Amino acid sequence: QVQLVESGGGSVQTGGSLRLSCSVSGVTISAGFSNAGFRAWFRQIPGGRREGVACLYSATGRPVYTDSMKGRVTISQDDSKSTLYLQMNGLKPEDTAMYYCAAGQLFGDCRSDTLFDYWGQGTQVAVSS
Repeated sequence: QVQLVESGGGSVQTGGSLRLSCSVSGVTISAGFSNAGFRAWFRQIPGGRREGVACLYSATGRPVYTDSMKGRVTISQDDSKSTLYLQMNGLKPEDTAMYYCAAGQLFGDCRSDTLFDYWGQGTQVAVSS
C-alpha cells in the first residue's frame, strides 16, 4: 500500500514562494510496472473539486503541467524517487487551497483525479494580499 505524506504548506504573502514535499513509501513493482509510477500534485478549495497542478512520470522524471499554475510551479523528485516536490513561485491569493500529493499506476490526463489510487492527507497553503 502506497503511503503519501505531504509537508511544506504555510502562509505567505502575494508573490512569495513555497516548496511542498511529499514522502512516498510502499511502492511495489509488478510485471515491470510500479504501483506509483505516475505522481501528481492537486489542489482543492473548500466546496470545490480537486484541480490538477502538475504530474510526473517517476521512472524518467518527465514533468507535465496543467494550465492552473503553469509557469509558476516546478514538479520534481529526489534521486531515490522517495520524495516528490512542488516548487511554487509568484503565489497569488487565488492559489490558497489544500494541496494534495497523489500517485497511481496508470498514466493519463494530469487533470483527472480519478486516475490516481493513492492520496496524501494534504497540506494547506494560504496566500495573503
